[in-house]
Amino acid sequence: MASPQIKQPKPTAFADYCCELLASVGPCERKRMFGGFGISTGGLSIAWVLDLGGGETLWLKGNEETRGLYEAAGCKRFTYTAKGVERSVNYYSAPDDAMESPQLMAPWARQALACALKVQAAKAVRSRPKATSPAKPKTPATKRPTAPRPIKAASRKSAKG
Repeated sequence: MASPQIKQPKPTAFADYCCELLASVGPCERKRMFGGFGISTGGLSIAWVLDLGGGETLWLKGNEETRGLYEAAGCKRFTYTAKGVERSVNYYSAPDDAMESPQLMAPWARQALACALKVQAAKAVRSRPKATSPAKPKTPATKRPTAPRPIKAASRKSAKG
């Protein structure tokens, strides 16, 4: 007798569930990224779903201002090793209790979206060209009178000539 086949969950199932959890900030979409998924709303990246060896985890966007909130909730900062050096980015594991429902996740989703909006605003400021004052139109009313130009020496010689 053949052993029954165990159905493996779709690799997107957890990412889809995370999109449902984060939907309080707007319709979320998932895209493949780094062997996992990036989750965005309105074109702004608010979360990642990645397995760093301990199972799939929802990583929420953060910043230095929100770091303490994540740490107080027992969340881990996203770290990785590159060329033998441990590095980190401003993404934090979602709090365990928030993973239970969209209502419990809502404040964390709003916080992740706020962080993404701050990044977008900072990029816009950096890429904006320097502001210059617009040129004032020269009209007869604003034109200053100028003194007549002196005659050049070369032109005097030709006049005597």
